[in-house]
Amino acid sequence: MKKLLVIVSLLFLGFFAKSQELLIPLNDDYEMEVQTAAYSSDYLFHTAMRGWSYSQFDGILNLDSINELYRIRINKKGKFANYILNSFLNDDFVRLKNDDYYVAINPYIDFEVGSDGHRTTWVNTRGAEIKGTIGKQFAFYTNIKENQAVFPEYIDDYCTTIGVVPGQGFANRFKENGRDFTNASAYIAYRPAKWFDATLGYGKNFIGDGYRSMMLSDNSANYPYLKLKADFWRIQYTCMYAQLTDRHTIMADNSYARKWAVVHYLDLAITKRWNVGFFDAVMAAAQTHQQVMVNDSTYTTIDMKRGFDFQYINPIIFLRSAEYYAGKSPDNAMLGINMSYIIGKHTTIYGQFVLDEMTFKKFIAMNGYYANKQAYQLGVKSYDCFGVKNLFLQLEGNIVRPYMYSHTPQGTGNAVGEDNYAHYNEPLAHPWGGNLWEMVARAQYNRNRWYFQYKLNYGQYGDDWDVEYDVWANYGHNVYNDYGNYVWIDGVDGKDGHYLLTGRKTTVMMNDLIVSYLVNPSYNLNVFAEVAHRHFAAETLETQNDFIFSFGIRTSLDRKYYDF
Repeated sequence: MKKLLVIVSLLFLGFFAKSQELLIPLNDDYEMEVQTAAYSSDYLFHTAMRGWSYSQFDGILNLDSINELYRIRINKKGKFANYILNSFLNDDFVRLKNDDYYVAINPYIDFEVGSDGHRTTWVNTRGAEIKGTIGKQFAFYTNIKENQAVFPEYIDDYCTTIGVVPGQGFANRFKENGRDFTNASAYIAYRPAKWFDATLGYGKNFIGDGYRSMMLSDNSANYPYLKLKADFWRIQYTCMYAQLTDRHTIMADNSYARKWAVVHYLDLAITKRWNVGFFDAVMAAAQTHQQVMVNDSTYTTIDMKRGFDFQYINPIIFLRSAEYYAGKSPDNAMLGINMSYIIGKHTTIYGQFVLDEMTFKKFIAMNGYYANKQAYQLGVKSYDCFGVKNLFLQLEGNIVRPYMYSHTPQGTGNAVGEDNYAHYNEPLAHPWGGNLWEMVARAQYNRNRWYFQYKLNYGQYGDDWDVEYDVWANYGHNVYNDYGNYVWIDGVDGKDGHYLLTGRKTTVMMNDLIVSYLVNPSYNLNVFAEVAHRHFAAETLETQNDFIFSFGIRTSLDRKYYDF
């Protein structure tokens, strides 16, 4: 054993990485140069598993030099004056750096005010980020934010219904119309060899090449995770373990129900242009309710703690096969494929197919069988489009079948959706849930530090409401509903007839235009003005048309999805 440890240690020492392991923020609004380099036919690059690390750009792009492209030259007299102005306009706010370490501290703010036509809206976020590296193999990051906000009415209604601020945490009330919430993220990353790295974090991940992801998106709140990644030959292989929370399910000790997620993603760069990725995920409840008989006529509900199933430590993809060895499994498993192909220099066609369940005979018959649960994505995006530097265009279509991402809860009692593909009351994939189609169009152009962004979301979903009888019914939209409690529509036992948009047909259209000036590219500090129009129409409900305007100054490092 000692000899084996010595050999392993020597192998690790022989392949030390030469780059930082800091992660690039998931918000790519101000990362067009990075995106353009990643989606280039000149390089072999694994684009789908995000956030990307600095080390992935070795030999492709010097990320530290990008800020020089937009650097404002300052010629003030005095070293202190130059330092202050550079900290505000060009560099990290506080930076300590030499050959052995790098530490930076930056403000994390969002001060904005606006209106939705019904109320004055505002956001007041104060916080900070701390990041750094020690040597070339170790990186760390953390941020914490304290927030108060008065949101537009449709977002506030969402907070009331779901119980959380979209993607950000528990929605405490603040005065009459406001929300008060705190959120934080952190990670430590270690790269002992140039072919392997590990990240222990509390945050978000994203799998895919689109604006949305049918596999794993950054839509929901932060969660704890361990991510192991290996890069060798033309393969990038990722194994991630995460603990998720269901606020819908209260255990006997008044804690929220927990569940485990195990995600594998194998990405093969067949050529510099063509990437194919294989995905699987298993959701396993860590706790369930069970009803136990106390006497002949009395039952009580107790919590059953399952703990982590150590079969899932197996890092090999397609864990569903491991479940067969354990007998009939109560867990929820999904499989998928992600593909992208670069045409010309920087134009990428991409797509996803994710399978939750499928009965092949029923799938071929196309009779709307309730347990045929799949999601589809097809899109195209182009950087430096039509030869115009920094012009980005994207068009994307998404389809999610009814009951996709939902599952039948384990145990008995008041368990709700414990094995569904969701976290903290929100879906882990498409933010609208299931039973939907959507088109997304995006355009962006920047010149120097000026940025112009436009986005259109247009789509429909079948809400869980029976229009004829004016009552709740499970049509497969809310992923927290038990999909075994399906609506009887047509066919034997009502299992057939569950086509797209069954239920209350709901139409959503969102136009969003943002003009911003990048004050400091080191931490995406920008001043902005935003105008949006939201059209919401559903059967039996009053149509809503909201015009929303806001402006302010903010740090843009994560994405917030208010397009619902």
